[in-house]
Amino acid sequence: MLEININTPALLFPAITLMMLAYTNRFLSLATLVRKLHDEYVRGEKEAHILRQIKHIRSRLNLIRYMQSFGVVSFLLCVLCMYFIFRGWSVMAHGIFAASLICLLVSIILSLIEINKSTRAIELELSDIEELSGGNIIRDIFRTRE
Repeated sequence: MLEININTPALLFPAITLMMLAYTNRFLSLATLVRKLHDEYVRGEKEAHILRQIKHIRSRLNLIRYMQSFGVVSFLLCVLCMYFIFRGWSVMAHGIFAASLICLLVSIILSLIEINKSTRAIELELSDIEELSGGNIIRDIFRTRE
């Protein structure tokens, strides 16, 4: 079994902290968008696209909640792992560190899903502009300036 020392879980602290900051920024931008759409809805602009956007935003907010939750659990498990290393309980420390890494992985996978959803939401917004439909990365990279 690989030996871990107290520095091993501590290495994840900056990564998890930066990740949580990014998740919080995503949440705050969605909260601003929700307030704007809510104001439009209350003013009587009850168009179908506003309701669709709110539905997508609710789904993304749930994803962000779970992303943040798994990130926090990963952080807590890192702290617990450090305590177990300090106490000399290396077998338990290995298991807790593995659980921390799994929680971090789940958080990152959920982040990838949320990014995919946000991209699709933006594409929905742009779909009414005919010139922008049908693009792909190869054409976008090699497109000459018009």
